[in-house]
Amino acid sequence: MSISSRHAELMTAFGIDVRGDRSVHSPIDGTELARVAFDDAAAVDRKIGAAADAFKSWRTVPAPRRGELVRLFGEELRAGKDALGRLVTVECGKILEEGRGEVQEMIDICDFAVGLSRQLYGLTIASERPGHRMMETWHPAGPVAVISAFNFPVAVWAWNAMLALVCGDSVIWKPSEKTPLTALAVQALFERAVAKFGAAPPALSQIVLGDRACGEQLARDARIPVVSATGSTAMGRALAPAVAKRFGRAILELGGNNAMIVCPSARLDLAERAILFAAVGTAGQRCTTLRRLFVHESVAEKLVDRLTAHYARLAIGDPLEKGTLIGPLIDRAGFDGMERALARAAEEGGRVFGGGRVLADRYPDAWYARPALVRMPRQTALVCEETFAPILYVMTWTDFDAVLAEHNAVPQGLSSSIFTRDLEEAERFLAAAGSDCGIANVNIGPSGAEIGGAFGGEKETGGGRESGSDAWKAYMRRQTTTVNYTNELPLAQGIAFDV
Repeated sequence: MSISSRHAELMTAFGIDVRGDRSVHSPIDGTELARVAFDDAAAVDRKIGAAADAFKSWRTVPAPRRGELVRLFGEELRAGKDALGRLVTVECGKILEEGRGEVQEMIDICDFAVGLSRQLYGLTIASERPGHRMMETWHPAGPVAVISAFNFPVAVWAWNAMLALVCGDSVIWKPSEKTPLTALAVQALFERAVAKFGAAPPALSQIVLGDRACGEQLARDARIPVVSATGSTAMGRALAPAVAKRFGRAILELGGNNAMIVCPSARLDLAERAILFAAVGTAGQRCTTLRRLFVHESVAEKLVDRLTAHYARLAIGDPLEKGTLIGPLIDRAGFDGMERALARAAEEGGRVFGGGRVLADRYPDAWYARPALVRMPRQTALVCEETFAPILYVMTWTDFDAVLAEHNAVPQGLSSSIFTRDLEEAERFLAAAGSDCGIANVNIGPSGAEIGGAFGGEKETGGGRESGSDAWKAYMRRQTTTVNYTNELPLAQGIAFDV
C-alpha cells in the first residue's frame, strides 16, 4: 500500500521521516500515513544511558531556568496548535475539536509548570533538640519514563514531562505503537524550543518507538527511578511488578469504569448534556468515559427517552469534518470488543439501543460504530468490566445507600459524578463513605478534567496522580535534613549515650 498524500503536509510541517518498516494507519479511513522505524533493545539501552547523562547536567540548572524551557515549549505549542491538533485527529480518530483541545491541555500544563518552577517548596520543621534546624527539601529524582496510550497521544505525556522537566528530570517517552507520529511531531516542537533555550543537555527528552517489549525494558531498567504508565489494568499488572522488583516508583493511570448517579432533584437538561459528552465523546475511548448510569426510577423514563432521541441523531463520520461528533474506533479489535460486550449484555437481560458498524461502505478499512445505550436490569458482571467503546449501561434505583454501594462495587476507581440539587446527597457523595474514586464531581460529568487538579484514581485504576496540585512530588525525591549549629550533641527522644 502506498503512503497517502492526503496528510503529507502534516508530516512535512513537523519534519517527520516517513521511511521505516512499520506502517502507521489512520483510523479515519485506514490509509497508510507513514512508516516508522522501531527501536531495538540496544537502541533503547543507549537512550536510557543518554537520559541518565542528561539528568546529571539538567538537575543542576536552577528550577526557574528549567521553567523557561517549558515556557518556550508552550509558545511552540501555541504556534503549532492547529497543525498538531489536526495530526492528533488524523492519527487517533478523535474529532478535530477534541484534537485541538488536547493540544490546549498541553499548553495549560506548560503554564502550570512554569509557575511551579518557582514553587518547589520544602518545609521547615520544629526540632525537639535545642540549637537544631530540621528541614524537608525536594531534589530531582532522575530519568522519567512516560508510557502513553493511543486515546490521548500527546496530552498525557505533557502532564508528566512538563512537571518532570521543571523538577530537574530527563524524560524518555514511549508512545503507543498505534500513535507514534504525534509523538514525533511533539518532539520536533520540543527541539525547536531547546534551540531557542540554547543550554539544554542533549537527550533531555527522547522518544523510543516500539511495542510491549520496549515498555518492559524501560520498566526493568534501574537507571529509571520513575515510570509513569497510562493504559489498561492488564498493562499495569504486568508493568508494576517489574518496576517494584528493582524498587522503582510507578505512577499508574489505568482502567476506568465511571458512573453517574442522577437523583430526583437533578436538572435533567444539564444531566443529559453531561451524559452525552461523557458517554460518546472520543467514541467512548476515554479513561473517564461514562459507562454506568444510575437514574432514580422517578425520572428514569423521561431521561432515557431524551437520551434515546439524542443517540438516534448523533453525527458519526469523518472527525475532520465540521459537525461530526463521533469518529471511528481505533481499530477492529476495539470494534470487536464492543460487539462482544453488547452480545453479553443481551444475554444478561439488557435491552440494547444502538451499536453495530456504520459507514462500512464509505470506509471499508475503518471501524465506525453507533454508540449504544443499554437498559440493564441490574449491575451484572459485564457492567463491572470496562469495555473501551461507546457503551452506556443504564440502571434505575430507589435507595440512596444502595445505589452508592452499587456505584462503588466495581474494581476500578477513577472518576464519578452525581446530579442533584439536594445538599445532603451531594455532601454524602463527596464524603469519606461516598464515592471511592479519585475524581468526584457534582452536577458535571465524570469526563473533562482540568489540569489544575491531580488526575488519577484508586483500586485497579492504579493510585497514580498526574498533572496539577502536588503531583509534582512524584517526580522528585524527598530529603529530611537536620543541622546542628551548637557545640552540644543532644540526641533525639532524649536518649543518653555518654562515653
